[in-house]
Amino acid sequence: MRITRIVTKTGDSGETSLAGGRRVTKSAPRVAAYGDVDELNSLIGVIRAFSPHPRLEPMLCRIQHQLFVLGADLATPNHLKTTRIEDGVEIAELEAWIDALMQIMDPLAEFVLPGGGIVGAHLQLARTVARRAERSAVLLHGTEPLNPTALVYLNRLSDLLFVMARTANHLEGVMETLAQFKKAPEKHT
Repeated sequence: MRITRIVTKTGDSGETSLAGGRRVTKSAPRVAAYGDVDELNSLIGVIRAFSPHPRLEPMLCRIQHQLFVLGADLATPNHLKTTRIEDGVEIAELEAWIDALMQIMDPLAEFVLPGGGIVGAHLQLARTVARRAERSAVLLHGTEPLNPTALVYLNRLSDLLFVMARTANHLEGVMETLAQFKKAPEKHT
């Protein structure tokens, strides 16, 4: 596909076209869902600009390509043909990465605060954007059918991003901060 024109002026009235040509408002659930995925993809690009550990870089690059497919998947109503996220391919890949990265670190005994080094903190932020994209996709799924594998993919991706954040901090020697839960004071009667 060759993009020859950026300014089309077709969205000036607050509408956009879905794949297949149907016009919808830019606040439509489908547009929100693929917009959140686009934001997540851009955030992964920011993380890659920070030169993450070579163990993580190829995964992040692959995730960006997968998010492009997911965005197209979400932008295309189910009755039209497009490339779709597939359970046996992309999701299996995410799960394999989670398993491999979990072998690098000690098991998590407590909740950790989001943060750490630059890459780890941004991966935590990406995890929250992935969760928002998942909520948007769930909302969309409640109004019109979508590829159910898209929901699974976003759920698994947020898990992976959490594990990647912990891995980035571990590989950089950055200590994680454990969450402290303050107990409510006891009431004396």
